[in-house]
Amino acid sequence: MLKKMIEEIEEITKLAQQEIKEVKNQDLLEKWRIKFLGRKSILSKLFSTISNLSIEEKKEIGKKLNETKNLLVQLYEETKKKIEKVKTKYNFTFPGKPFSIGKLHIITKVIDEIVQIFYKMGFGVAEGPEIETDYYNFTALNTPEEHPARDIWDTFYIKKEKGILLRTHTSPVQIRVMGKYKPPLRIIAPGKCFRRDAFDSSHSPVFHQIEGLMVDKDIKFTHLKGVLSYFLQEFFKEEIKIIFSPSYFPFTEPSAEVSISCVICNGRGCSTCGNTGFLEILGCGMVHPNVFRIVGYDPEVYTGFAFGMGVERLAMLKYEIDDIRYFYLNNLKFLGQF
Repeated sequence: MLKKMIEEIEEITKLAQQEIKEVKNQDLLEKWRIKFLGRKSILSKLFSTISNLSIEEKKEIGKKLNETKNLLVQLYEETKKKIEKVKTKYNFTFPGKPFSIGKLHIITKVIDEIVQIFYKMGFGVAEGPEIETDYYNFTALNTPEEHPARDIWDTFYIKKEKGILLRTHTSPVQIRVMGKYKPPLRIIAPGKCFRRDAFDSSHSPVFHQIEGLMVDKDIKFTHLKGVLSYFLQEFFKEEIKIIFSPSYFPFTEPSAEVSISCVICNGRGCSTCGNTGFLEILGCGMVHPNVFRIVGYDPEVYTGFAFGMGVERLAMLKYEIDDIRYFYLNNLKFLGQF
């Protein structure tokens, strides 16, 4: 009996020493304490059996149990100090430092905003390739062979002899759409464009444009004015004056440039608008009959309008940004404002 109890005490000691090595936090330590030092622990049960022993056995087993208990208490206190020391060094309850997870670029946001406005008017979104052919970029848009836009100093040619180039506007998308679908059509085409422009405060060799097209029977210039007037009022979120001035584009006739009252000075005149009180913002017009003939539409049956606007210019006016280069220099302080 005595020998068996001594062996049991030694086994408990060995087990407790092994298990406490795996204790790494306060919760595990508390579980260890309850198991080996608690009121219903293995050790407590052995203490309760001493009354059944002789006086000599009580002395020996009592001494052995007290030594084991003292050892386990010592292990408990040492482990507790280690855990508290780690907890003091690394306070896992302290809030972490915030970090940037990124956000949509201002140009992407403006494009999305424009798309949503045209969605409400029933326009769908169409896309086309950024690497285009001379046919879609110029010829099908009624652009004469001698037009300066075709010059190598204005257009990025990939293979000049084969007429392969980086598109200079998103207008080729309207040719591709009309070549594939029959009227009625109502689409906008956002995307990147490329021109041989200097990279300065108001120009960039890479920029974004949104093309618009509407084709059906009996479409008039008044429809064009209504669509663009609604869009501009919605985009700038304020009452603005809008002027349509005669202009020229090879693919529209009649053509117009649209100007709005300066959103910086509210039409009073400032350096942004050249003290005129108005800002030119986009080009538009009725689709030229020659363009319809090229895509196989009968200009005697169908009419339509088209427009094109620069996304960067719209963003600069809306958010009072005075340099287009800010959009492309990856300045996180600037981009984080939007």
